[in-house]
Amino acid sequence: MDKFTAMRVFVRIADAGNLSAASRQLGLSLTSVSRQLMALEEVLGTTLVERTTRHFSLTEAGRLYYERAVRILEEVAEVERGLTTQTGTASGRLHVSTPSLLGRLRLAPMLPVFLAEQTRVSIDLTLADRPVRLAEEGIDVALAIGPLEDSGLIVRKLDDIQLVVCAAPDYLRRRGEPATPDDLTDHDCLAFSDIPGVAEWSFQNGEARRSSRVASRLNANDLDTLVSAALAGAGLVRAPYW
Repeated sequence: MDKFTAMRVFVRIADAGNLSAASRQLGLSLTSVSRQLMALEEVLGTTLVERTTRHFSLTEAGRLYYERAVRILEEVAEVERGLTTQTGTASGRLHVSTPSLLGRLRLAPMLPVFLAEQTRVSIDLTLADRPVRLAEEGIDVALAIGPLEDSGLIVRKLDDIQLVVCAAPDYLRRRGEPATPDDLTDHDCLAFSDIPGVAEWSFQNGEARRSSRVASRLNANDLDTLVSAALAGAGLVRAPYW
C-alpha cells in the first residue's frame, strides 16, 4: 500500500462525506477507494470511519488523523508549488467549473491554446448552472457570477457583467418592443430561476436600481436553453451582454 496515496484517498472520503462521492471525485472505482481505506486502517491499527448503509462519520481517531493528514498534504502541495515556480513549468490536473454559457462562449475557445502552451497540464471542465462546492466536488477553481456564499474562498474579480433583456427580431415584430420594466407584464418572459413560475429581474438607471417580478412563460436553470428559446422567437430573455 502506498501510504501517501491512501492518505489522499482518506482525506477525500472525509471531505466528500461518503465513499461513493469520493470515488467519483478521484476517478477511482468504489472498490478501490474502499480497499485503500481498509488498508490504511489496518496499517494504523484503528478504525477511522464508522460506516453503515445509512450512516457515515469519522471516529475520534479518524478526526485526529484527518486534521494532521490535511496539514501534511497542504505542506507537500506547497513544496510542489514552490518547485513548479522555480522551474517555470506548470504540471498536473486542474478541475475547473464554470456556468454553462460562460464556459461555452468564453472559456472553451481559450482551452486549445492553453493546452498547447501548457503541455504538462490536463483540464477537467465542468459546466454547471448551479452553485458548486469546491472541496466536496474536488474542484480546484470555479468561475462564478454574482455574490459568493462561502466567504472563506480565495476570490479574484475578473470582470463586470452587464445583463440585458433582448429578443429575436421576429418576436419584437409580433409583440412590440418594451420600453420600461413595467411593459414586461405584457410580454412572454424566459427566466433563469430555480423556483418554478417565479423570477425577478433588476434594472439600473444611474444610481437608481429597481426590481420587477416577471411571470415567465418558460423557467429554466440552464441559460443555454433560454437563449436558444429566445433566438427561436419564444420571448424575452435576460442574459449577459456577451
